[in-house]
Parts: sequence; structure tokens; C-alpha cells
Amino acid sequence: MNPYTEAFPAYRIHAGQGAHRAGLERMTLKPPTAGEVVIEVHHSSVNYKDALAALGRGKILRRSPLVGGIDLAGEVVEAPGTAFQAGDKVLVTGCGLGESHDGGYARYARVPAEWVIPIPEPLEPFEAMAIGTAGFSAALAIQRLEDNHQNPDQGPVLVSGASGGVGSLAISMLDGLGYRAVALTGKLHLRDYLQAIGAHELLDRRTLEMGGRPLERALWGGAIDNLGGEVLAWLTRTVRPWGNIATIGLAAGTELHTTVMPFILRAVSLLGVSSANCPLERRTALWSRLATDLRPRHLDQIVTRVVGLGQLPEVFHDLLAGGARGRTVVRVRDDPEERPPSLNQP
Repeated sequence: MNPYTEAFPAYRIHAGQGAHRAGLERMTLKPPTAGEVVIEVHHSSVNYKDALAALGRGKILRRSPLVGGIDLAGEVVEAPGTAFQAGDKVLVTGCGLGESHDGGYARYARVPAEWVIPIPEPLEPFEAMAIGTAGFSAALAIQRLEDNHQNPDQGPVLVSGASGGVGSLAISMLDGLGYRAVALTGKLHLRDYLQAIGAHELLDRRTLEMGGRPLERALWGGAIDNLGGEVLAWLTRTVRPWGNIATIGLAAGTELHTTVMPFILRAVSLLGVSSANCPLERRTALWSRLATDLRPRHLDQIVTRVVGLGQLPEVFHDLLAGGARGRTVVRVRDDPEERPPSLNQP
């Protein structure tokens, strides 16, 4: 197929005053200019931001219409004036995909070369999207903890929002590194799942006693928080001396009400994680780790759905309703013979 002259399927989002719609359309690309890469997309994934954008639940889109999908993985078609060659297996996560630039929910994508990461062996495009932005964010959080001297001897690391994509992958990675991962969740019916992916202990978020003192009993060596709000404030009060909290998400709120006491009496560090604008050098190095020591050992359990572009609306609604767990991979390339490869490590 020639993507410049033949129309291909894409999941496009139209946002405007009083009108919002999204669905499958057919489109073509303009040929690349020097420094751009055209990619045949094999797989993408579904993230919380994707669902918000597609359903018009948040101010995600910076222009309209736009192809959704903040992740993509596939093969280079054409890349004039770059180091990439046709057939190279590559990925792009974040960088404005699905927000200000057409994203991964289309058979072909054209992106700036500085966004493109070679898929490190032995990962394949399917595995790269099983990890995706969620896994990259989890890995970046762990890297931030490690850079600030976190180690397993400091005690258990609590992961909030444990059954979601970021939480699930963080638990799996922490377990692989020798940490004792504790899952904070409101979905205790997923106990078997969370234990299978590496959680050593579960806490019920619905019955959590947070207290209100500036400092509560020190419980955790560190934490990776996907929720924000009251949970993040509680973590500042309960992390042990010289421990770290990596903050990723805001599912429970954007405000943070705490005191300086944990920071000046226990030397607790609060570390921000922003995957979308991570510098290329750091992004490339971290993807190398995601193919080696940070490679999740439980991807076969964490990937709970593989869907086509036409199934996206159902997935988006499930995700925002709290009915999803783990990761959803989107099969973009229209190849009926293609089957997801084994996700188990060799």
C-alpha cells in the first residue's frame, strides 16, 4: 500500500464547541520531508489519556481533528535525511502523539525523527506496546527512585492504583528487581491477579486509615503513586526516613495537602515523573533497560485485551468506568494471519 495515494484506516477524534465525535475514517499522508519518519504501525495501546481524549472527558487535544493514540510501534517505511532505514522496528511514546500530533491509531504515521526510538532486542512491536507509555512511566518512576538511592533494603515499596497499566507494570518491575511490592487497590477481587504479577501484599484503599498528623507511623521504604490527592499526602506522612515517592498520576485529585515535616524530619523526597517530555537520550537508555533488567516478567498476565481499531470505543468506556485492568494492546496492522507473540521471557 502507498500511504500517500491510498487511503488507510484511522481512528480520528473531532473536538469542537458543543460537538465531539470519534470513530474510524480513512485518510492519507503527505510524503515526509527531511528529518521525518513514516512508520507502518503494527500495534498501539490504550492509556487513560487516550480514553479521555476520545470521549471528550478532558482537555487533551490541542488541535482537531486528530488521530488518537499516544503510543505506536511498527516498521519504518521511509525516513529521508535520518539514520533510520526502511524495515527498522521502532516505537514512539508520548511526545505529543494523540494530543498535538496524529497518533498511533492509524495504519501509518509520520513523525519527527527525534521522537523515534529503535525497539531494543529482544522486544518486538507487540511487546513494546504491551509496555507502552504505561510501562515507560513505571520504569521512569523506578529510575527516579534509584537515582535518589532507593534500594530494597529500605523496605517495601507501595504502589497505588495497582491494577491499572502503570501500577501493574510497576509491581512486576519492582518484583523483578528484588523489591517487596505492596499493592494499594480498591479492587480486592483482583487479589489473584495482583499476586500473580508480583505483589507481596495488598492493602484495601476503601478501608485505609490515613490519620491526620503531620507524621504517621513510618511504613514504606518508598512509593510509586498514581492517584495524587489524599493518598499522596498520606504517603508523605508514612514513608520511612530517606525514602522516596515517585508521583505519576492524579486519578484521585490534583491538590496536595501536607506539611514540610516529612521532608525536613525524615528527609523524604517527592519526585515528579513526566514521560511525555522525557529527553531523547534518557528515553533511549530507559527503553534499553525495559528490554533487559526492567523487562516486566508478567506481560502475559498484564495484557488482558488485544483489540482492533473498531473495538476502541468499548475499551475507552470500560477504562473510564473503572472496569479495566492491566494493559490493552491495539492491533493496527490489518493482517488476519498475525498473532500476538508469546510474552514469556526466554
